[in-house]
Amino acid sequence: MILQSLVAFYEAMASQGEMPPVGYMKVPVSYMLCIDRKGNLVNVIHTTYTVDVGKKTVEKPVPRVCPAQVSRSSGVVPNFLCDHSGYLLGVSAKGTPKRNQECFAACRMLHHTILDSVNSEAAKAVLAFLDHWDPDAIKTHPVLKDFLDAVIAEVNLLFCFEGKPVSEDQAIREAWDRYYNEKSENQGYCLITGTYGTVERTHPLIRGVVGAQSSGAALVSFNAPAFSSYGKEQNLNAPIGKYATFAYTTALNYLIRDPDRHKRIGDITLLFWMDGQTSAAEELVSFAFFHTPSAKYTEDELWDKIQQLLQGVSVEFDGSRLDPDKPFYILGLSPNAARLSVRFFFCNTFGSLLRNILRHQERLAIVSDRDHHFESLPIWKQLDETVNQKSQDKAPDPHMAGDVLRSVLTDTPYPATMLNAVILRIRAERKITRCRAAMIKAYYLKNTHPEVPEEVLTMSLNSNSCYVPYCLGRLFAVLEKLQKDANGATTVKDHYFVSAAATPASIFAVLLRLSKSHIKKIHSDREWLAAYYDKQIRELMDKFGEALPARLTLAEQGSFQLGYYHQNVALYQKKEDQNNV
Repeated sequence: MILQSLVAFYEAMASQGEMPPVGYMKVPVSYMLCIDRKGNLVNVIHTTYTVDVGKKTVEKPVPRVCPAQVSRSSGVVPNFLCDHSGYLLGVSAKGTPKRNQECFAACRMLHHTILDSVNSEAAKAVLAFLDHWDPDAIKTHPVLKDFLDAVIAEVNLLFCFEGKPVSEDQAIREAWDRYYNEKSENQGYCLITGTYGTVERTHPLIRGVVGAQSSGAALVSFNAPAFSSYGKEQNLNAPIGKYATFAYTTALNYLIRDPDRHKRIGDITLLFWMDGQTSAAEELVSFAFFHTPSAKYTEDELWDKIQQLLQGVSVEFDGSRLDPDKPFYILGLSPNAARLSVRFFFCNTFGSLLRNILRHQERLAIVSDRDHHFESLPIWKQLDETVNQKSQDKAPDPHMAGDVLRSVLTDTPYPATMLNAVILRIRAERKITRCRAAMIKAYYLKNTHPEVPEEVLTMSLNSNSCYVPYCLGRLFAVLEKLQKDANGATTVKDHYFVSAAATPASIFAVLLRLSKSHIKKIHSDREWLAAYYDKQIRELMDKFGEALPARLTLAEQGSFQLGYYHQNVALYQKKEDQNNV
């Protein structure tokens, strides 16, 4: 299902000219080697463009459509027309002289194999260059003297003839197509298309997955006898035709390069796409899920589009007609040495996906504290709240992150690991942020529990609730604010928060005794404020009486933490009201 979906996406995008044809790929080319009719190197052109990365402006190689390149892990395997200097010039910064000589010889042989019968001035010029080029003369060549160190740094070079890349010469392209489509000894039925033809022994690498090797990693790979059967080696164990192999790998590399179609969550590279569409649908998903702003639309306009799609209405957005009933795909990839592992794959209609994301956001909805920065909480922020921000590795647990993403996208119960991670951070830091409170609320709304009733799972303070754990959390917030107003600082939360949530009977006895001295201190100069706190404490005590529970379960502690958060926000929002008591 994954590979079939990627092949279909490739076909849709290739028909629109968004992806290269079969047998070609976009390659970042740093330099063009300009040659004349006799094969002489007459110029070197630096081909880069500038892009803003943060506060810096950096140069990047220009991507050009070239013949598909091979996947190299070891050995000498040349590419056609475009390669690094070790193959095209016989000299490189990293290779040994012997290896460079072998690479150049292999490159010359490949080009003669493909171009010997081609009646094209560009083809003849390339062969003449390879036949007459002397790698030993590179340091004294007048054209290369200003570019030498950069050219031999194993960046991609491409031949250029009469002002045009040789990869655009029609006769050369036809020769490459014949060579690329030649039948090999590996024949079989493709598991993706069902057609009979050449089956690929190895597949092109996928580049850009965070944490994987920079040279790329394989999605489909068999590398040991234990993974083989019936005498078949490597990827012949799962026969995929040459066309399907090219299509799915090209689609994956395209998605990873497109910032509108991929995001990173922990060690997961998240890819999402819709068949036959531009990135308009992905932009809406990115906004709803990651709170990514739009350059063209306001937040209200984006939410309006989403609401129309949820009602089953097709909408016009960013030049595309979006249909809520069309399939939408999300693929999560994680690094695994030189290979990629599929963390999850999700397929649903576009409208259903948006509905699942919005339901998650509705469960998260909670009153904002003083330090809020987001109208709605993006998924990356939620997962960040499960990590110690002082640690060197700030990535969330990959298994937990994958389980949370899966539960959100499928609208299924949240994993217990999410709740455990949030509670762990609260206990360690003695701090309940808006996001942590929202995650506790969302967890118990979806994963219903009798010890966390719906009356405490509200967006803001429920002053009518008499549920004891919730009221105890409220009382703790009042006692903390009382100490701060009395002494100008507070240590209550640092010393007692965790134990008050776990064993309230013993801790609140201490806190209530301390509160009397704090009220007395305030009473001397702010009688109205002392009366306010005395009233707050008495009203909360009346809700659960004098007998406090000895212990609270983990779920009851969740109610305690929500009560604390709700009350704490309310206290800081109602400073003016306190003056009127």
